[in-house]
Amino acid sequence: MAFSQKQIDKFNRQKYITEVEKVSKNLFRMFRDEQANAAAFVAKFSQLKKKLEEKGEIQLDSEYHQQLKSYIERLYQQTCVQEGFDDKVFEDIRDAEMSNLNRLQKLKNGSSYKKEKHKSKHKNEDWG
Repeated sequence: MAFSQKQIDKFNRQKYITEVEKVSKNLFRMFRDEQANAAAFVAKFSQLKKKLEEKGEIQLDSEYHQQLKSYIERLYQQTCVQEGFDDKVFEDIRDAEMSNLNRLQKLKNGSSYKKEKHKSKHKNEDWG
């Protein structure tokens, strides 16, 4: 059974999105880990970035995925490519980067909340 090009594109797109989200989860885990140091961070992040690049470039539609991808690119340039990245710099950026990742997660979860038109129906429901 042969797959259509549309099915193949959808499959590749989903694999790429999964890989981007996997990178973000691993970044958050590394920032949260108190035992993590700059060398381990660079090694793991480089490995994750390499796997992401193997998937090939995919056009992302959602704002969340676009921002997540640009965040990963920016952080990679700021850490792994940078010459003077050491444990002190890693400690300095840890909290700020965790906040940035949380902000991105809020952007993702923002669409799961009820729309404004549905909130008004339930606001005064228990008043009798």
